[in-house]
Amino acid sequence: MRIILREDVTALGKSGDLVTVKDGYGRNYLLPQGLGMLATEHNVKQIEHQKKIIAARTAKLTKDAQGVADKLASLTLKIARQSGEGGKLFGSVSTRDIEEAAAALGVTIDRRKVVIAEPIKLLGEYTVELKMGQGIFGKLKVVVEESKTN
Repeated sequence: MRIILREDVTALGKSGDLVTVKDGYGRNYLLPQGLGMLATEHNVKQIEHQKKIIAARTAKLTKDAQGVADKLASLTLKIARQSGEGGKLFGSVSTRDIEEAAAALGVTIDRRKVVIAEPIKLLGEYTVELKMGQGIFGKLKVVVEESKTN
């Protein structure tokens, strides 16, 4: 029996795959559970069409994410913090601080997508990564300066 999987099935295949299974497994488990549908000509053409649409959407999202990542690479965020001896900060620079500094420049960044390799606790220049989606990571330069008011 040929089945088109609607959902990922462990040890069988991923959603959209065309698989051949024993009649009983398909008739008694996959079809009633909604995990698959019969591989008729109409259903196969429909799945192929949906795969093309999904591939086009994924390509567009990847292109958009890469464009945003390239735009962010040219930005430099400046964050002013009070510091003690040796340029040590009182506290650290968090993802929320980076989000607020970007918002001040008119750029919207979701702080949950900011990846800081190690806590920023000293004055200086840092590069942080941003998860853009679709497996694309952008880089953003962050400069931590000493604040003028003490």
